[in-house]
Amino acid sequence: MTDAPADQANPGTATGRVLVLLDGSRMSYAALGAAAEIAANTGADVLGVFVEELNLLRSAGYDFAREVGSASGVSRPFDPTKLEQRMQRLAGQARCALAGAVAHYGGRHTLSIARGSVVEEVLALAGPQDLLVLGRVGWSSAPGARLGSTARGLLRRSPGRVLFWCERRVLPQGRVVVFLNDHEDANRRAIRATAEAVRHSHQPVTLLLGSGSEMPLEAFQAIRQDLGIPESDLRVRSLPATDPVTVVQVLRQEKAAQLVLSRECTLLQEPGAEQLLVALNLPVTVTP
Repeated sequence: MTDAPADQANPGTATGRVLVLLDGSRMSYAALGAAAEIAANTGADVLGVFVEELNLLRSAGYDFAREVGSASGVSRPFDPTKLEQRMQRLAGQARCALAGAVAHYGGRHTLSIARGSVVEEVLALAGPQDLLVLGRVGWSSAPGARLGSTARGLLRRSPGRVLFWCERRVLPQGRVVVFLNDHEDANRRAIRATAEAVRHSHQPVTLLLGSGSEMPLEAFQAIRQDLGIPESDLRVRSLPATDPVTVVQVLRQEKAAQLVLSRECTLLQEPGAEQLLVALNLPVTVTP
């Protein structure tokens, strides 16, 4: 069900919406704040998405099912009636939080409430022009952790950009770092996403190239024009390697405040790439 009609994905839409996944967690509300600010800067509508997980509801129907309190650690019966009530309460909180966040900027919003698989329900709503904003929902801070299944599914399958948000505020003196590769179309999408990010933040940009790669002067100037920034705010750096340890070192040296990369980027093909995204404490935008 929806609070108001939420259009299905529309590939023909010239300007997309900002979608934000809400689940009642602190991180999802942090993502909501970022989504509302981005929408205000771009003039986009905000679509909040709250999904009642069908598998969770089915699990609660078994007599042997139990849940463990995250704070108390106490095991108790998994009551389907209480679970329904909890979901309704969380949906109400999401509705109020969405209205409050968007009202602060005077924008427009809709809340979509669906029941099913989180990934499938979000993908049914998202279009190629939309930006999907996620808090660290399903992410773990444990050593050696991997992206949660929801984050991993949306990262790999979203038709548009995905912004993984963290609670750390973007430092104005930091740089937006962009990974480029041999896929020209993917690079163009990454540059467009970066241009949108720096249009309002006015942050300098670092272009990271693969080991041994060089950028011709004409390509540098074309990217600078696309970004709309002075030449002094743009620099190019070649990575000595794309393993996660080296990448983290380079990002620290660049004082990265945001990271932009394509799904086609060689970094995401490296072993340990998902652990790297988990460990980074900065906003990360992944483009198709």
